[in-house]
Amino acid sequence: MTHSTKAPLAVFDLDNTLADTAHRQRFLERRPRDWDAFFAAAPQDPPLPEGVALARESAGECEVVYLTGRPERCRRDTLDWLAAHGLPEGRVYMRRDDDRRPARFTKLAILRRLARTREIRVFVDDDELVCEEAGRAGFTVLQARWATPSGELKAAQEKEGRT
Repeated sequence: MTHSTKAPLAVFDLDNTLADTAHRQRFLERRPRDWDAFFAAAPQDPPLPEGVALARESAGECEVVYLTGRPERCRRDTLDWLAAHGLPEGRVYMRRDDDRRPARFTKLAILRRLARTREIRVFVDDDELVCEEAGRAGFTVLQARWATPSGELKAAQEKEGRT
């Protein structure tokens, strides 16, 4: 991994790391899953205090960036949510609208790209498989365990490549 004179990066996931998605899980329990409603409800996500505090603390030594499996079409809502909850400004990396690869592949590809020019001090994510892949690739990982896990969201991340 290449290091530069710029501040290291602290990379944060959004859903169930900074934003509590519990109130919108019901849209994933339906068959077929209602993805439009699931993402439309994201602006109402309450912040997760543990994740928000860690992001703010990390901003003291690092440049904070956000890496989410949310589709690009959710960018405006995502930026508004981050600002409304006082999270540090930072670049937001999102999944292309047509990208259905599992989150562990999409996120690892972006982490590797970022690491070519910057030190990544820490990567924070709730997804166990994403964390395992990032750890195997040599990244320092902190698994966010402060939100209630959702089997439906995990299945969506791995099997449907939606978040």
